[in-house]
Amino acid sequence: MIMGLFLALLAGALVSIQNIFNTKVNEQGGAWATTTLVLGMGFLASLLMNVMFNGRHALQLSHMQPWYWISGLIGVGVVICLMQGMKLLGPTYAISIVLTAQLGFALLWDSMGWLGLVKVPFTLNQLLGVLIIVGGIIVFKFGGVNKSKDHPKPL
Repeated sequence: MIMGLFLALLAGALVSIQNIFNTKVNEQGGAWATTTLVLGMGFLASLLMNVMFNGRHALQLSHMQPWYWISGLIGVGVVICLMQGMKLLGPTYAISIVLTAQLGFALLWDSMGWLGLVKVPFTLNQLLGVLIIVGGIIVFKFGGVNKSKDHPKPL
């Protein structure tokens, strides 16, 4: 369990760093150049690591459902939508919405047993957890200090 928590935290940190880098690439080359670079470099790195660790068994995927092969195409949508969302909303607000949507849809798919997942019973605590996160995003976005004439400007 500890290793799972560590890896999940590491993944979150890596995604955060990747988003910063992606934003900088997007500023120079646009969303499609960013998507090409991100997924192209990811392809090369993962192919190399796969061959290094799995050798000649690197791409034996004989027992996989055919529709799972579109995962890479979904990745294109993820990077494009994320880059545009960050450009329009800013990084922190966009990422908080993405993570909440990810959690909400994961809860939906788990609860329904869709996409080959084992059906997990839906509970009120799960819904409450997602709603608390949504509330946090609302507070984050709209709960800031009102910048009016009454507030002094920082030095």
